[in-house]
Amino acid sequence: MAASDHICLSEGCGKTATLQCPTCIKLKIEGSYFCSQDCFKKNWVGEPHNPFPNYRYTGDLQAVYPLSPRREVPKEIMRPDYAETSIPISEQNVRMSSTIKVLNEEEITGMREVCKISREVLDIGAAAIRPGITTDEIDEIIHKATIERGAYPSPLNYYKFPKSVCTSVNEVICHGIPDKRPLKDGDIVNLDVTCYYKGFHGDMNATYCVGNVDAQGKKLIDTARECLEKSIAMVKPGIKYRDFGKVIEEHAKKNGFSVVRTFSGHGINQLFHCAPNVPHYNNNKAVGIVKAGHCFTIEPMICEGGWRDEIWPDNWTAVTTDGKRSAQFEHTLLVTENGCEILTK
Repeated sequence: MAASDHICLSEGCGKTATLQCPTCIKLKIEGSYFCSQDCFKKNWVGEPHNPFPNYRYTGDLQAVYPLSPRREVPKEIMRPDYAETSIPISEQNVRMSSTIKVLNEEEITGMREVCKISREVLDIGAAAIRPGITTDEIDEIIHKATIERGAYPSPLNYYKFPKSVCTSVNEVICHGIPDKRPLKDGDIVNLDVTCYYKGFHGDMNATYCVGNVDAQGKKLIDTARECLEKSIAMVKPGIKYRDFGKVIEEHAKKNGFSVVRTFSGHGINQLFHCAPNVPHYNNNKAVGIVKAGHCFTIEPMICEGGWRDEIWPDNWTAVTTDGKRSAQFEHTLLVTENGCEILTK
């Protein structure tokens, strides 16, 4: 075949191509021709690499870039105010307020709807977990499941978060960015899903085993789940928001684990994050008393080593400073007259 007979590989192009991918030339791979630099750039994502070569990772996990392009959301799907600008103005307007919103019946219906969607989406993402799949592939599955239900994936472009779900593997406490690293047998992975539907956010997460996980890893996951269950059992009008942390930390410590202090549960409704602040550790200074109509998350992050964290250079991924594993579970809860309704159950 003459050089002029090559067809551009860019989808839908079809023009004659004379430019070949330089990486393919170097690796002696035949093909990979493009008609122009623009078509080449649109299709070439680069070789997998560690984007932070000068960062000293705390554990074995490293980021694997390049990230895939930002996923599209159909125009007809309702978006939160930060979807284009990345800045949640409505949230920032009440950031200093400790007033906890009491939801009316119409708002409660909206929260029930979106939380049902979030539950479905998380279950679909979790069903795909296996050794060899990348967290980016899980992100694509969750993104598609979200938009198929007419919802917007709340993390997408929230303060410039680049993906539709947080995937936190092993020593990642929370806010892990889906990338090209395949999950390995023995990993643990948390999927944190939030959906935005008809003006409301529904938030939940869970931690899963990838293949065969050791006994200590399973105990860590079980303890994190139990910490959430024990704190949910307390929810009823009159309880102080600062009281949940005592029960959570006591159970974690009893099992030989620690509780992250930097990140907390939060109010959720038309806003992704708002009052109340719900810490998960003992002797915290949270303000507010639980009342019927309040809607919030509890989401304890439990660590097998110390509770201290640091952030990767991507400005999102929070990891344990000692490189040991962390597990987390989360539900969105609606306070009722006698207790609470687990909206994401």
